[in-house]
Amino acid sequence: MRKVTIIGAGPGDPDLITVKGFKLLGEADVIMYTDSLVSEDLFKHVKPEAQVVKTAGMHLEEMVDRMVDSVEKGKKVVRVHTGDPAVYGAIMEQMALLKERGIEVEIIPGVSSVFASAAVLGAELTIPDLTQTVILTRAEGRTSVPEAEKLKDLAKHHCTVALFLSATLTKKAVHAFLDAGWSKDTPVAAVYKATWPDQKILRTTLEHLDEQMHKQGMRKQVMILAGWALDEEIHHKDYRSKLYDKTFTHGFRKGVKA
Repeated sequence: MRKVTIIGAGPGDPDLITVKGFKLLGEADVIMYTDSLVSEDLFKHVKPEAQVVKTAGMHLEEMVDRMVDSVEKGKKVVRVHTGDPAVYGAIMEQMALLKERGIEVEIIPGVSSVFASAAVLGAELTIPDLTQTVILTRAEGRTSVPEAEKLKDLAKHHCTVALFLSATLTKKAVHAFLDAGWSKDTPVAAVYKATWPDQKILRTTLEHLDEQMHKQGMRKQVMILAGWALDEEIHHKDYRSKLYDKTFTHGFRKGVKA
């Protein structure tokens, strides 16, 4: 089969790639990856003869031509993306051009930076009776967002919000949250390069987010999580799920009277 496999490498720690992704990396003849975002430690166990190609300096058509040429030579081609390819992975345009040239695409999911950041923070993003929704979005910068998805409007839901690609847009983001009625003391966390050796964690409030991120030099590769689910002082005993409530009956357990 004429095929390219797109693999989500995870957030940074090479151990966080899926077993399937690791296996396919080991079988690949040609591996193409964004060298500014994916750890080179991932490639320590690939075949000695495998071609490992850095793509940070390549444009779309150049990457696709390289993939197609390799496939047509009978090689197993893997394209490695950071995090999970489905979220801000820019895979759609690659897939469209590959399919135009008769190349099938298989996608192997990966651990997204949003969930890696929640993990290193020790946070649950959906807490019963507090918030049951997580919005994954970004602040509007050089690339616009659809009119119906402006951050100010999304923030009106007052749920947990995860901001990708927004480290240089924090002043604009804070204004959007405040305009949506958020309190200045809403807990916010920013994680630089979650799970990488040089990972950096900032816990602050909405009011001080922009100032603190500037002080920490956090200007790229940052996941920003905002909302009361990030409050370290939250009394979790007041926000318990029914899943483990001894009085709650479900398909695997009969509840007891309180």
